[in-house]
Amino acid sequence: MLPELPPLPALTRAEGELIDRYLETIDLLGRINPGRQRDTYGGLRAAQALVRKAAELRDALALMHRRGETELHGDTLARALRVLDGERRAARVALPPDGVG
Repeated sequence: MLPELPPLPALTRAEGELIDRYLETIDLLGRINPGRQRDTYGGLRAAQALVRKAAELRDALALMHRRGETELHGDTLARALRVLDGERRAARVALPPDGVG
């Protein structure tokens, strides 16, 4: 049985959208990472999808700004990212340790 995850912190709908789009973008960057990539086709597909996801991320931030949500609550958003496995997902963007690919 999997351990129970802590609950997500309370987020506005726009903050939730920002977190979702950010994690999708990170996932794609991890798939493109040439230090971890095994073939060009997978990286190419991820790069093509990245264009759309980056636009969605931009749109999420623009919507927040238009709604007057001009301040990001870093501690709260970081907690949400951790609950959603953001640390592991973001680690795929970094170079792998020597000898690991």
